Amino acid sequence: MFVLELTYTAPLDAVDALLPDHVAWLDQQYGKGLFLASGRMEPRDGGVILAVAEDRAGIEEVVAGDPFAVAGVCAYRITEFLATKTSPELAHHRQTAG
Repeated sequence: MFVLELTYTAPLDAVDALLPDHVAWLDQQYGKGLFLASGRMEPRDGGVILAVAEDRAGIEEVVAGDPFAVAGVCAYRITEFLATKTSPELAHHRQTAG
């Protein structure tokens, strides 16, 4: 599982101009089952996405297609972790160390 942390690197008006494309991209990733949750940070200087993928390379490829990343209005920090405990709704995403 991955935590994707976006930090805006451009003024909010540049981010907002790309927001419809970013939301459409998010919807595509939810449709593929890759994203579990997402939202803006408070204060609004970036966002967070909780994602699942086979490996880091796969997530890096997905992130590279984000219109925010393509336009250079955000930087991504990708943190991989083993989800060894989850809510019942996310039980099928549980992982084991090993």
